[in-house]
Amino acid sequence: MRRLGRSAAGLAVATVLGMTASGCVTVHGELAQVPAATKSEADQALKDFLTAYNKANAAVDPALDAERVTGALGAVNQAGLKARSTYTDKDAAAARDPLELSDTHYVIPKKAGWPRYFFANADSNRDVDKGDQDTRWLLVFERTGPDALWTVPYLGVVAPSEVPEFALDADGLAKPAETLGAELAVRPEDLSTSYTGYLSTGAPDVFAAGSTTSGWRAARAATKKPGFSFQYVDRPLDGAFRPFGLATKDGGALVFFSSKHYERQTAAQGLKPEVNRDTQALLTGEVKSTLTKERVSSQLVYVPARGAAGGAKVTVLNRLPGLVSATGE
Repeated sequence: MRRLGRSAAGLAVATVLGMTASGCVTVHGELAQVPAATKSEADQALKDFLTAYNKANAAVDPALDAERVTGALGAVNQAGLKARSTYTDKDAAAARDPLELSDTHYVIPKKAGWPRYFFANADSNRDVDKGDQDTRWLLVFERTGPDALWTVPYLGVVAPSEVPEFALDADGLAKPAETLGAELAVRPEDLSTSYTGYLSTGAPDVFAAGSTTSGWRAARAATKKPGFSFQYVDRPLDGAFRPFGLATKDGGALVFFSSKHYERQTAAQGLKPEVNRDTQALLTGEVKSTLTKERVSSQLVYVPARGAAGGAKVTVLNRLPGLVSATGE
């Protein structure tokens, strides 16, 4: 397990601020508080994403949308397409109805510097049959620099009632969650570390009970299979997997963040872990007695304001995990 722990280990705006003593103009576009995107830019970003996403899924080819998906969604999407390409009927994939998003609302923050980002809140034609219950797709669009493409690092699917009211200024622009800092029960940049720590040890106890928090811990503890032992390691993610969030009207925030999770199965002599077709497609090494699966997961959470009534905790609204690699020994 020690060895497992080690291995687990847009819009370009330039504002002239003044003249220097030598008479040179200093440009500091990265310091200007500006809308992250215009409505037309957001529309085009969504259109470009859907075009690439649908082409990739129809051809079962990760290369076709690699430039439009990043972060947690990119890791899951690319690995999933790679795996499915080894066994999917390409004609059947091409015949499937493409993803469609409608009734789209954009929540665009005003901020300085890069990356710039916005949320898209849309209805889709991918609703799972839940009786009369509809769902909304929330997507984060990110642009890392003035010459970069808009990409999608996060996707969450929630009930319409779970989409909060965002805090908007007089111009209808949102406020980045990171600017709230200690005003929140958990800072956005601390969510990944807090979540993976909670899953591993139960601390910090800042997450509301649910299937992806207390329920997942209980399910892991109860996992039993004769002749097999199971070990779990959870790791925070940042950098290219940075969180994105927006302030809500009630003083909280809606935030996406990423995490990484390892599951190791070790079999007794004479037994071998089962390898399904997705795992086989992403497998390195040979499964003799041990199989280690690596998953990347994105979480969409509501973070209450610090000191919220009733001691409210962080609520996980949606979790999107995906197998990204597997190792056999």
